[in-house]
Amino acid sequence: MGKGRLEAFSDGVFAVIITIMVLELNVPHGSDMAALRLVIPVFLSYALSFTFVGIYWNNHHHMLHTCEKVTGGILWANLHFLFWLSLFPVTTAWIGENHLAAAPSALYGVVLLMAAVAYRILQQAMIAAQGPDSLLKKAVGRDWKGKASPIVYSIGTAVAFRSAPLAQGLYLLVALLWLVPDRRIESLLVRE
Repeated sequence: MGKGRLEAFSDGVFAVIITIMVLELNVPHGSDMAALRLVIPVFLSYALSFTFVGIYWNNHHHMLHTCEKVTGGILWANLHFLFWLSLFPVTTAWIGENHLAAAPSALYGVVLLMAAVAYRILQQAMIAAQGPDSLLKKAVGRDWKGKASPIVYSIGTAVAFRSAPLAQGLYLLVALLWLVPDRRIESLLVRE
């Protein structure tokens, strides 16, 4: 199977996730600046989740460029990954409406953690399908950001019950870490 159908389906799911998240943003009730203050937590949770979805979309896009063939295992791993991403709108809305509460912050961290684990499973399924000399395996290398992110999400999830703002700060830290462009796959594709 070619990767075009996998790419198209995944892109559609990414678009739906972003659409659902933006629909949770409500118009402020009132016409003064004080009305905006009430929607700031919802907007900030949306902005953080939009950033995570964007990071995953970019990395997913680059990863698929290295994929020569799609197997059943890759299809299931991709669905598993998209499942966890599809929970972003729910956790984003909950944390936005209860921005300093422990349970929403912890659940947000669990979903971030599971999305990271699912992405790693997808990455490993692609490497396995392409063989030991795959472009993706060469590009991934030691993948320190990919290994550090789940650790930080786990810490954030545990910390959420003591300090929701600290947990959210840890999640933001991971997003900032991934915003730094990762050119491993691009560089390797150019050399190949």
